[in-house]
Amino acid sequence: MRLGAHAETFLERLAFRLNLGPKPLADTQAAFQFARIIMAASKAGLFEALHDGGRTAQEIAAARSTDPQATEKVLDALLAHGYLGYRDGRYKLNRLSRKWLLADSPHTVVHKLDFQEIEWRWTEGFDQWLYDGTARDMHRTLSPEEWRRYQWGMRDLSTAPAKELARRAPVPKGAEVLLDIGGSHGFYSVELCRRHPGLTATVLELPEAIPIAVEILARESMGDRVVHRAGNALEDDLGVGTCDAVLIANLIHHFDADQNLRLAQKVARALRPGGVLLVMDAMRIDSPADADQPSRRLGAVLDVYFALTSTSGTWSVEAVHNWQRAAGLSPLRPIWLQTMPGAALLSAVRSN
Repeated sequence: MRLGAHAETFLERLAFRLNLGPKPLADTQAAFQFARIIMAASKAGLFEALHDGGRTAQEIAAARSTDPQATEKVLDALLAHGYLGYRDGRYKLNRLSRKWLLADSPHTVVHKLDFQEIEWRWTEGFDQWLYDGTARDMHRTLSPEEWRRYQWGMRDLSTAPAKELARRAPVPKGAEVLLDIGGSHGFYSVELCRRHPGLTATVLELPEAIPIAVEILARESMGDRVVHRAGNALEDDLGVGTCDAVLIANLIHHFDADQNLRLAQKVARALRPGGVLLVMDAMRIDSPADADQPSRRLGAVLDVYFALTSTSGTWSVEAVHNWQRAAGLSPLRPIWLQTMPGAALLSAVRSN
């Protein structure tokens, strides 16, 4: 997935090809301004105001107690970029906004947009980090309310890829026991259990994260098959031969190479013969020579982000496979996710 400005017309494509237009401005000013427009519109409930049908800008402003003129300008910006429809003087939801930007949609990302206000502040640290290289480990600075926003945001982020992962993951036939390490809201486990009727899952999560995670999980009505257990996978014994599958989703970017290797070794011991380790995360480039690979572009950006906020960063496919091999597992071919561009499912099997 290529980030930033994209040419739509022949003249725009020509201007980019000939380097006539200032692409850095399109990638920065236009991008961050429109990002804030979407976030502000979501927070103010402008999309929710259109839940039951089209309305004028004045009607939307009255319903959400916003300024009429400012509301109309925001609606027009959203309309111009494909986030709304317009007919007979009324703005309306389209397929995009109805799927992703309504709080009651099963695909909602409203909570993630809310958490991005916090992430926005974090990225102001890029300037200093570039000089001192010191990670801020922002998760330790979160207040209880920010932890709530963070976990709900991560639940939204899992909405699309969880179903795809469940459909494509090489879970052993007849699998009964899944360990979900750092799974927070448990939605990946929920979808895997729905896909595999005989499967039950335990989500191993830090104690401070569990109260909100349990609240989020409760709405899935899977409490008989997906449960939480307080612990720390880097410190706790995971047992020997207790699991048919172990899932580590969106977590390895928080750990350094030694921690990820030790975790892979623990998981290998915990797996039963024929069991599988499922690692899902954004993948970075293996080397600068691979920078033009579309599947690595987002991972390269997130590598910078996580290096600032969580002391580590994204990892390459080869790095993950090396940990899996060193732990005595046999890596399978990467599965690149369609619903989370730049992310891959890297599975490895314990030999029989």
